[in-house]
Amino acid sequence: MHKNKKKIIMMVVIVLAFSLFISYNIFFRNNELEALSKYGSRGDEVTQIQTKLKRWGYYKGSIDGIYGSQTQAAVRYFQSKNGLTVDGIAGAKTLAAMGISSSSNNSGSGSTTSNDLNLLTRIIYGEARGEPYTGQVAIAAVVLNRVKSSSFPNSVAGVIYQPGAFTAVSDGQINLTPNSTAKKAAQDALNGWDPTYGAIYYFNPNTATNKWIWSRPMTITIGKHRFCK
Repeated sequence: MHKNKKKIIMMVVIVLAFSLFISYNIFFRNNELEALSKYGSRGDEVTQIQTKLKRWGYYKGSIDGIYGSQTQAAVRYFQSKNGLTVDGIAGAKTLAAMGISSSSNNSGSGSTTSNDLNLLTRIIYGEARGEPYTGQVAIAAVVLNRVKSSSFPNSVAGVIYQPGAFTAVSDGQINLTPNSTAKKAAQDALNGWDPTYGAIYYFNPNTATNKWIWSRPMTITIGKHRFCK
């Protein structure tokens, strides 16, 4: 009987240990995947975060690949300015907003294209939802033309979130839920349609107060927007 009790106790201990192991992997490991880069993280993804946030004026520290307090504060600042949950963790939504493919769910260039499409759709809807369809495509074309230009950040997210670049980002309209027309316009621009003839700027002549923008060579006027180089 004594030996049987020992066996039963051993079995119970093994079952409990196995259960704890499974629970750890289900809950803690999943949380680590969801959290992605956070305070204490190191590596290439952190370097990408720091590089983008520094380019956009959110981060003032060194680009060292270490997710310290300065990086955490910069991520929180970025999140607060862009309608994201302010937790200082570079989760999937925050990374997508920055144009960084999640390392836990990296699908290569397809993921980047998906992020670009989403951001372009949102900027179109925020900046030009009342404009003719061609004018909506034109907004996305300007973003893509800036990506190609050495004078601007080299990614869609970098161009859109460059401080002061777009009114829709400054006033939060980029966080509105876009419609299917904006998405179609974004896709057309990604497919190569550029109705602006290479423009990298646009403005509304009826509301523009910046004298410098009036000096830029005009390429075309579409709807209420004048496009220029």
